[in-house]
Amino acid sequence: MPSVPIGDLPEEFSESVVLLDVREPDEWDQGHAPGALHIPLEDVPARVDEVDPDAELFVICRSGGRSFRVIQWLNQIGYEATNVSGGMVAWQKEGRRVIAGDGTPGSVY
Repeated sequence: MPSVPIGDLPEEFSESVVLLDVREPDEWDQGHAPGALHIPLEDVPARVDEVDPDAELFVICRSGGRSFRVIQWLNQIGYEATNVSGGMVAWQKEGRRVIAGDGTPGSVY
């Protein structure tokens, strides 16, 4: 599966460049990347239509396990998705901004 280190990710996300966070709601509320799209792992099949199939798609979780499974499935149904190496733990360690569910500064660990 294709993967990318945090340093190679864009600084901002949009409709054409999507960071899909597949962690659980409590993890998201504790801390997530600004501009990310949140769809928990178990909801991805039912909500996949929220993701533009033509977007540059990066998938992230806490450390890489769940995102890897989502990427396998997305690639099987025709999406081109890339795993974010090290997940949100690596994101925070790289010093990238993390916000909580209420918009205040957040934390992953």
